[in-house]
Amino acid sequence: MSRGCILITAGVLGFTGIALGAFGAHALHAALAARGTVAIWQTAVSYHLVHSVALLALAGWRTDLADRAARLAGAAAWSWTAGVVFFSGSLYALALGAPAVTGLITPVGGVLFLAGWSLVIAMGWRRPPAAPPG
Repeated sequence: MSRGCILITAGVLGFTGIALGAFGAHALHAALAARGTVAIWQTAVSYHLVHSVALLALAGWRTDLADRAARLAGAAAWSWTAGVVFFSGSLYALALGAPAVTGLITPVGGVLFLAGWSLVIAMGWRRPPAAPPG
């Protein structure tokens, strides 16, 4: 994923995270409270926004990265974006009354979040320099 694409994705996810947080706190609050799903909605918003900010930081770092690290950063960006869709998306759906089977999607998103953070670790992992010849 290019730096520009990561920035756009961070902006879209940040915007939608704030909008969904406000929507849940105001327009949907009574419905969520009646279902007992306010905490589920809040968890979805929290992970949504944390990974939006992480994408923004990743876009800033990506300009200074070598090719291998840049590829890992792009893969981390895709992983986090898909994680928001699967993890937060399934929680939003559950909070609004989707069938309980929807909860089977949530761990897929969690694994995608973990995969993205593992890729960030790999970006920082450096091989020791080779011994000079001779």
